[in-house]
Amino acid sequence: MTMRVREKRRRANLAARFFLLIFVLAALLVGGLFGYSYLAHTGTRALGPGAETLNPAERAMLFTYLTTRSDDLNQPAGSDPSPVMFSVPAGATAGVVAEALADAGLIRDAQLLTYYLRYEGLDGQVEAGDFILRQTMTITQVALALTDATAREVLLRVTEGWRMEELAAALAAHGALAGVADQFGALAGANSPRAITYDFLADLPPGASLEGYLFPDTYLFHPDATASDIIDKLLANFAARVPATYRADVAARGLSLHQAITLASLIEREAVVNEERPLIASVILNRLAAGQRLEIDATVQYALGGEANWWPRLDGIDLRSINSPYNTYAVSGLPPGPIANPSLNSILAVAQPAQTDYLYYRALCDGSGRHAFAATYEQHLANACR
Repeated sequence: MTMRVREKRRRANLAARFFLLIFVLAALLVGGLFGYSYLAHTGTRALGPGAETLNPAERAMLFTYLTTRSDDLNQPAGSDPSPVMFSVPAGATAGVVAEALADAGLIRDAQLLTYYLRYEGLDGQVEAGDFILRQTMTITQVALALTDATAREVLLRVTEGWRMEELAAALAAHGALAGVADQFGALAGANSPRAITYDFLADLPPGASLEGYLFPDTYLFHPDATASDIIDKLLANFAARVPATYRADVAARGLSLHQAITLASLIEREAVVNEERPLIASVILNRLAAGQRLEIDATVQYALGGEANWWPRLDGIDLRSINSPYNTYAVSGLPPGPIANPSLNSILAVAQPAQTDYLYYRALCDGSGRHAFAATYEQHLANACR
C-alpha cells in the first residue's frame, strides 16, 4: 500500500469521526430540546424557565440534566439540624464555593449545585459574607441562602453564667449586631420596659434588671435585628424552656420566682460539674433555712467586677469588707437579684435539690472542678487542701 493510499484512508477516517461527533452532538441537542419541551409542558418539573442569559442549547441540556436529578436537588446532605457557620470569601466563584460546601458536608454534589446555580442565573450572585447553613438544607435551599441577603441569619451564642454586661460586650464585638449593644444595655437594665410583656416578670422588684432571665442558648438573628428583637427572643426562650409548674414548685420551698432564679445564678457560677448542681442547691437552701450567711465568692466577684474583668480573682481580699448588697459574706440571705444568667440545669436544681444535711463545700485539690461537701465546720476544715 502506497503512502498516498494510506493518507487518503487516514483523512477519510478523520472525516468520518468528525461527522460522527457532529451527529452525536446534534442528537444530544435535539434530545435535550425535545426533553425540555416535553418536561416544560408536564406538571412534574420543579425548575423555572432558566436564566435569560443561557443560549437555547445550554438551557435545554442543563434543564434535562437537572430534571433527571430532581431527587438529588431536593435531598439534604444529612440529618443534623445544627446551625453551621459558612463563610464565602470575596471574589470566590460559584464552583469554588460549591466545592467548599461539599468539603464541609453541607451538600453532597458540588457539580450539581454549580449546574443549578448556572441554570437559574445565580452563579454570579453568590454573596461574600457569613451564612448560617444546616445539613438538613437541600441544594436549592442552600443556593437561595447564598444568593438572597434577606434570607441570611447571624449566630449569637449566649453562654451559661454570663452576666448581662458580658452579653452586651458580645453584641458589641459581633460584626452584624454591634450597633445594638448600647441599646441592649439600656433596655435590659433597671426597670426594663420589656418586663411588662412577660407574665413571669410581673413580680420583679422595683429597680430590677433582666439579669437572670436572658436565657443562655445559641440564637439565630437577622442582621437587622434590634435590641428589642434580641431581648424578646431570649425572654421567650426562658418562658418556653422553664417548666410551667416551676413557679409552684419553688413556691413550695418558700421561694418566689425571682428568688429562685437568683439562687440558680449562684449555682451556675459555683458549679463546674453538672451533677453537683443539686448538691450545691441543697447547701444554699440548708444555709438559708439555718440562718447562716451564704458566703459565696461569686457574689463578691459580681460586686467587684468591671469591664476589664467581670469576674476578678479574690486573692488577698478581706471578703467581709466589700460594701455591697450582693456580698453574701457581709449580708445575710440571698442577694437582691441574680448575678448571672443561669442554665436550665441550674434553674431546675433549685426546684429539685439533693436531700442532704450539707452546709459547706469547697473545691477539691485535683483541679477537676468538683467539690468536697460537709455537714459540719470541722468536716469542712478537714477537706482543706494539704
